[in-house]
Amino acid sequence: MNSISQPNAREYPAYAAQYVQRAATRGDILQSLALQPDELRSALEKLSDAQARFKPAPNEWSVKEVVLHITDVERVYSYRLLRISRKDQTPLIGFEQDNYIREAKADETALSDLLDEFAFLRRANALAIRRLDAEALDAVGFVGENSVSARALVYLLVGHAEHHLNSLRESYLPFV
Repeated sequence: MNSISQPNAREYPAYAAQYVQRAATRGDILQSLALQPDELRSALEKLSDAQARFKPAPNEWSVKEVVLHITDVERVYSYRLLRISRKDQTPLIGFEQDNYIREAKADETALSDLLDEFAFLRRANALAIRRLDAEALDAVGFVGENSVSARALVYLLVGHAEHHLNSLRESYLPFV
């Protein structure tokens, strides 16, 4: 696969439009898949452990928790992508992101390990995505009540990571 066209609005739920748009503004989606782990590492790798535990407010996630959240969503979305692209019509369900963060204890993990985990997972996903043909990308499945295409999920992977990378740059890094 050399390129993946932007999904149309019928291929994803309305709440996901912000992520699709973020991904689309980056340009080549396959290149973005490959570049984001290095962008995240470059933005965060110089932080000390104390800095990586920074939270902009008491009820917000720490830097480490944001990185783990990006990885959790990468796993969930890529699983959905696998199922949908392989035409498995079994309905999929959502997940409670705050429970995932609370149970994962990200602040007890080295930031470098969290960054490696995302990078390894994204690399595996990028390789799998490159094998998808047009028919697989056009496949549609359901997550809860919402339909979503495999193509849209590729954009959601990039757009979600982009959203949080921007949040880290704007709401975290200036204050650590």
